[in-house]
Amino acid sequence: MKAVSFKQHGDISVLEYSDFPDPVPGPEEVIVRLRSAALNRLDIWVRNGWPGIKLEYPHIPGADGAGDITAIGQDVTDWSIGDRVVINANLGCGKCDNCLAGMDNLCHEWNLVGETVRGTYAEYIKVHSRQLFRIPEDFEYHQAAAAGLVYQTAWHSLVERGQIRDGETVLIIGSSGGVNTASIQIAKYFNATVIAIGAGKEKTEFARCLGADIVIDRLASPDWVKEVARATDRKGVDIVVDNVGSTFPSSFRALKKRGRLLTVGNTGGPKFEIDNRYIFGKHLTIIGSTMGTRQDFISVMELVTRGKLMVAVDRSFPLADVRAAHLRLEKGQQLGKITLDIS
Repeated sequence: MKAVSFKQHGDISVLEYSDFPDPVPGPEEVIVRLRSAALNRLDIWVRNGWPGIKLEYPHIPGADGAGDITAIGQDVTDWSIGDRVVINANLGCGKCDNCLAGMDNLCHEWNLVGETVRGTYAEYIKVHSRQLFRIPEDFEYHQAAAAGLVYQTAWHSLVERGQIRDGETVLIIGSSGGVNTASIQIAKYFNATVIAIGAGKEKTEFARCLGADIVIDRLASPDWVKEVARATDRKGVDIVVDNVGSTFPSSFRALKKRGRLLTVGNTGGPKFEIDNRYIFGKHLTIIGSTMGTRQDFISVMELVTRGKLMVAVDRSFPLADVRAAHLRLEKGQQLGKITLDIS
């Protein structure tokens, strides 16, 4: 098969498009002939590497993928060759106490496709049969791949951890990335008033097209907290989705008393200072989460494939042009998800 892999960490030049051995299914596994893969910022971090990262080289990146089942291992009874599927990248062992309790994203032996095991930048991939969701015949592969990881992550954060309630006001820091565009859609599904912070006219207008009620251009209004105060009659917001990290101090100011700050990442860096007085003075709650559970994946993908949640796809690149795709993501030029065409 053709695949994109790397043998050492570095810039986009380490990505190689070449032949790779075809995978063979184990007893409870299936082989998926991938038609589309979607990029995540995680792919760049894995490619760059970090102290202590352990991979089997050559490593194939990519967490998201959708395609058709082409082979079935022994003991697989719930899938057939030709079924159209999207992959759940969060890999629980299925046996530990957390997995048995339905919290497989907290598995003691948790893995992630494309991070700790080989991923979806390839023509074929083998996965456990429990990691699949059936997609309708008329649902586009790129839409399915683009939704998988980010919608599951946003759903777990907003719905399961954040306990979003009908009619609340949600502030989303960032308006064009995968998790944030998913968060806009999910918040609107729960009838929330959504305020989105973006950088520049193109990205703020994009957020408006996705359903954001109020958009604030942080380039035109660097002190965007004041704009949030005006938009909420100085009441503040119920929830802030802040996956930047370094913006926590501003998010604390924007929250109303007893507000919740939700975070699934730290694109602005892992370490920063905060003013603890806002936390205890306003009775704030900081809620972290990672990815989502199998049930989260099923719940949100049902809504996606039924057209209840819209998936924003930016551009699609041929698998062989993966370097150009990574460069676009690194520069932050995307509006929605970048996908790879593996047709």
